[in-house]
Amino acid sequence: MSEENLNKPVDPDEINDDIGKVLVKLARQSVEYYFKNKEVMKVPENLPKILYRPGAAFTTIETYYSEKQYSLRGCIGFIEPIKPLAKTVIEVSIESAFNDPRFNPMDEYELDTVTFEVSVLSKLEEAPSDKEGRLNFVVIGRDGLVAERGYHRGLLLPQVPVENLWDKETFLSETCLKAGLWPDCWLDNKTRIYRFRAMAWKELKPKGDIVRRDLALEYNALISGSKN
Repeated sequence: MSEENLNKPVDPDEINDDIGKVLVKLARQSVEYYFKNKEVMKVPENLPKILYRPGAAFTTIETYYSEKQYSLRGCIGFIEPIKPLAKTVIEVSIESAFNDPRFNPMDEYELDTVTFEVSVLSKLEEAPSDKEGRLNFVVIGRDGLVAERGYHRGLLLPQVPVENLWDKETFLSETCLKAGLWPDCWLDNKTRIYRFRAMAWKELKPKGDIVRRDLALEYNALISGSKN
């Protein structure tokens, strides 16, 4: 791989399912390693080459009760592709397990009761400043959002509106709230709204099979189910 390509940020569309599975396994391994060694593991040397390029990613950890019952245990990520994607995943996985301010640090026994999910993010794109432009800018099941105004900044992954059955306006409002702003701040053109795409892979159960999430399919199925 040329030096130019090595420095090119990873786009989620470049990640196939085999590499996605590697990322989820790396997320779990990094937390297991930290429990055993009390230090951050080094990036393995035998990974697919694309994982040494800069990449933005989030790791989501959930407590698993059943196929349809689970709860958030931690979720932290880097929105900018500053570090190699493999290193990003290692670091955000440890942060999600031990430093998410919403939760107590994980205990080692929880490794058998949680699932890991890794989302690889695309670069940010800024939305138009008018209401209709911003509504048309958002695609549920594809996009995550960032709201930014002054020192306030909030992000929601594409999984969030899907799992909560939000429409576009609700998604925009909830992103504003995540930033610590008022819910209709997205209507003010002084608030900057960005979108990004993400591809996500997750364990179906703790230490189980790893699959890619089809968020658009999930959303349509939930919408259909809610009407029945």
